[in-house]
Amino acid sequence: MIGISNLTVAFGGTPLLDGISFHISDGEKIGLVGKNGAGKSTIMKIIMGLEKPDGGKVEIPREQTIGYLPQIMSHHKGKSVLDEVKDSSPEAGPGEAEKILSGLGFLQEEFSRPTETFSQGWNMRIELAKILLAKPSLLLLDEPTNHLDIESIEWFETYLRSYRGAVLVVSHDRRFLDNVTSRTIEIILGKLYDYKVPYSKFEELRKERMAQQAAAYENQQKMIAKTEDFIRAFRYKPTKSNQVQSRIKALAKLERIEIDETDNATLRVKFPPAERSGDVVYKAVGLTAGYPGKTVFSGADIEIRRGEKVALVGRNGEGKTTLMRVITGELEPVEGESRLGYNVNLGYFAQNQEDVLDPKETVMSTVERVCPPELRPKLRDLLAQFLFRGEDIDKRVSVLSGGERARLGMARMMLKKHNVLALDEPTNHMDIKSKDILKQALKDFDGTLIVVSHDRVFLDGLVDKLYEFKGGKVKEHLGGVSEFLKKKKIDSLRELERTGADAPQASMQPAPAERKEDAKREFQERKAAAKEERKLRSQVSFLEKEIARFEEEMKKIEAKLANPGNNDDIFALSSTYLDHKRNVEAMTEEWGKLIEKLEE
Repeated sequence: MIGISNLTVAFGGTPLLDGISFHISDGEKIGLVGKNGAGKSTIMKIIMGLEKPDGGKVEIPREQTIGYLPQIMSHHKGKSVLDEVKDSSPEAGPGEAEKILSGLGFLQEEFSRPTETFSQGWNMRIELAKILLAKPSLLLLDEPTNHLDIESIEWFETYLRSYRGAVLVVSHDRRFLDNVTSRTIEIILGKLYDYKVPYSKFEELRKERMAQQAAAYENQQKMIAKTEDFIRAFRYKPTKSNQVQSRIKALAKLERIEIDETDNATLRVKFPPAERSGDVVYKAVGLTAGYPGKTVFSGADIEIRRGEKVALVGRNGEGKTTLMRVITGELEPVEGESRLGYNVNLGYFAQNQEDVLDPKETVMSTVERVCPPELRPKLRDLLAQFLFRGEDIDKRVSVLSGGERARLGMARMMLKKHNVLALDEPTNHMDIKSKDILKQALKDFDGTLIVVSHDRVFLDGLVDKLYEFKGGKVKEHLGGVSEFLKKKKIDSLRELERTGADAPQASMQPAPAERKEDAKREFQERKAAAKEERKLRSQVSFLEKEIARFEEEMKKIEAKLANPGNNDDIFALSSTYLDHKRNVEAMTEEWGKLIEKLEE
């Protein structure tokens, strides 16, 4: 078990984490959620010893091993994919590296390719494979699904569900969290709220908790107001002096209900008016694009007209980002024609902002470098719209979270009046509320939009044309994303990424050594399950005794309240009764969950 106790972190005097505490038990699967910049990545870095807190401590038993996948990382070069992974854990089984790489989407023929020939997203998969091969007792995963396609995500979900170690994962992917985690820890304004449920259930319980808290607060305020009215009315009447003093003491002892703070700060995005461009914004005829020794797609005919909002969709590696790089002029066509239209002023948001932003710069200096003189007086207001306020503007890019870098990149792009926006996975690191706000701003944008995204919810109602990248070809589809999915008879854009769904499967019969290993694993799993059952039964027994004890105390209090004596403090008895009642309700709910687990 790893213990985090009273952790405090402040930036420039502003608290980021305010005395938070929680434990990670063996085998637990925990989702760590909260808005961008709430401190989720900071917690992971502190556990890893990469950053030091201002207060508090992290207790890690000596036998614990930790594997950490950050949002932003450096990648190794000079080895093949397979050698890079195998060499990271020489003691691992010879076939385990191949299984993990295949699960993460690498083809057999790609195992021998040098790591530097892959994109940053694929190199992230290599780093993830190295961590999984090591089988640490705790996995710290910071946005692990951002660069995974649906097949890899589904394999990864299955892998994590059966993983015997503990997992602490930061993700804005609701489905992934629901499929993997059974506990949700939320960070809001430096405070921690712990729920023993997956993400969707956590959202329901949070709403219920806030509603109950508001109702309890309102009722208590009414009771306090009535008591204070009584004290004011009878303070100077001798016949009521005992009752007045009793109520004054009761108010002094009363534990005041407080409403939990909520972070209502939201991103505000409004793109500047777009100058008129030519009717044809971008045109490609017979376009072939790729890299030395590799053609990504060929023979593409593409036409994007003024005012259109166009999505590029398809499996990772099929050429969406490659086309973006051709459109922006970063990459020359191999064959064919590619040209921007008349009076096009292109704004480009790259998928990997860490490659664009200088980590040594501050938030303010990053935007100052590209800011026109006439907008300099408004820079602080612009940054505030993107939630960079006060001392945030002096933070270095190197300490920003992935979501904060995405917001900074968007702010930087908005300093110029673009009439065409080319956005490559703009929502990858954004929280759910920020995605919705960006979507509305893009709907209101009066220029042309070209966007790469896997997010159906984000694209639905935003785009009116799609280009599908598949098998080295590019195909145009008119209409929105819902019509496109209906025509393809699929439910989500992620399903485009499935490969070989109808292909004949190779023989799945395990080798003798694998059968022996499976039997050993099954025995260990049965042993672990028996241990878990004993632990659950012990917890159930303890809760049953505690519930009975509190209920007995409540009966005694009920008897006193029904016939109070002269020395009985009614306020104190009522308060104790309510405390016992809340304890019984909480323990009964926990008892029910444990019984469900035992039945499973």
